Amino acid sequence: MTDVIELNEIEALNEFQSDWTRLLSITPGGTFFRSQEWLQVYWKHFAADQKLRVLIVRENGEVTGIVPLCWKKIKSKFGPCRILTFPFDDWGSFYGPVSADQESTWRSALEYLQHSNRDWDLIDLRCVETDGFDGGATERAFQAENMEFEKFLWEQAIYVDLSQTWEEYLSARPRKARQTYTRAERNLQAQGEIEHLRYRPRGEAFGESDPRWDLYEMCEQIAAKSWQGSSTTGTTITHATVNQFFRDSYESAIRAGAFDLNLIFLSGQPAAFSYNFAQNGLINGLRMGYNPEVSDQGLGRLLVGRILHDSMDRGDLLLDVGTGALDAKKYWYTSVENSYRYVYYSPASAIANVLRLSHQVASWFRDRFSSNDTDKIQKVPGQKLQVTQH
Repeated sequence: MTDVIELNEIEALNEFQSDWTRLLSITPGGTFFRSQEWLQVYWKHFAADQKLRVLIVRENGEVTGIVPLCWKKIKSKFGPCRILTFPFDDWGSFYGPVSADQESTWRSALEYLQHSNRDWDLIDLRCVETDGFDGGATERAFQAENMEFEKFLWEQAIYVDLSQTWEEYLSARPRKARQTYTRAERNLQAQGEIEHLRYRPRGEAFGESDPRWDLYEMCEQIAAKSWQGSSTTGTTITHATVNQFFRDSYESAIRAGAFDLNLIFLSGQPAAFSYNFAQNGLINGLRMGYNPEVSDQGLGRLLVGRILHDSMDRGDLLLDVGTGALDAKKYWYTSVENSYRYVYYSPASAIANVLRLSHQVASWFRDRFSSNDTDKIQKVPGQKLQVTQH
């Protein structure tokens, strides 16, 4: 027998902490972003004007899946719209349920949502990696529940395959990539002694949960000296609006054994840093920077190279270096993966029906008149959506 429990208070998640931890360890693409710990920190800082709707799926009393969702209002060109979406806000590249069987979990969750309080106009799922960890589970679940949807290209994430040796990886890089990296190593070694410090404690369960604030504050100091110190985007670790969020996320990930902090020292001076989450062999590269006052001779390239080399030696599986800035990352990545947005429009909602028509018209014009789209998504009623690569 399958049943679904809905949780609307963040404190209620604590009852399911052991189940959440267990399921995360067997979830395809189960990064720290899908953890209960990250959701609690996120909710502490960004819960304003949102309502929590976490769905716990059980089979014969055993928790088999968790779907973290939230309700919020967004602005559309046709007026306010109420959506059910992931409590995520694009902090990472991909998101989804916490479950070994994501399709079954989605089916149970979608059936529940269709018959529960419909205070939403859209189910709006963003950052779904259809061709990777999701494996098409989201699409199949919508189809199985006879819920007609639209699919849109959302972002492109950049990956480095770590399941190889450093020598194999480096030899497969373009010649210019190898040259720029070896030049950075050579130039910086000529300036002083290089030390790469990597701090990745295993967490409270192993008695390793010292946050080492001295190391974190070095990262902040480097960031303040870099371009991030004057950034107004509100996304850097030193920016006043998110500084405490980054610090709380750091401390929470340390306790969970899911943080990966990297520092490069040049002649004893903190010179470059990388702020990452690491779980189940998957690394999410979040923020990095270097201090140009220490050196401007390739600190960033050296830092990335040292991280990759060490990760391959450790047996890590994949580094997700995030979305955007594809040209700046071209020497490092081994693949670029698409993420998608899935939208289900409530038939009873006027704004949803207007938006559906608007999206369909826009998609028709884009597919008909644009020849430069990297992905053209074609909707076939009642069938799986076809994605044609160009």
